[in-house]
Amino acid sequence: MLFLVAALLLLGVVLGTVAHAPLSFSVAAGAVIALWLGGFALRERHGRRRGTSAH
Repeated sequence: MLFLVAALLLLGVVLGTVAHAPLSFSVAAGAVIALWLGGFALRERHGRRRGTSAH
């Protein structure tokens, strides 16, 4: 429950920051985050196909 409260508080801070930032900055930051997450997903999928585990 405490984790959920902390996550919602962090989300509120981030959304508040985005609301005051210029639209072009928000879009650029969103694109960078989306590319980063996409790269991470591809790396994870490629690693699982080889059958190697990081653990």
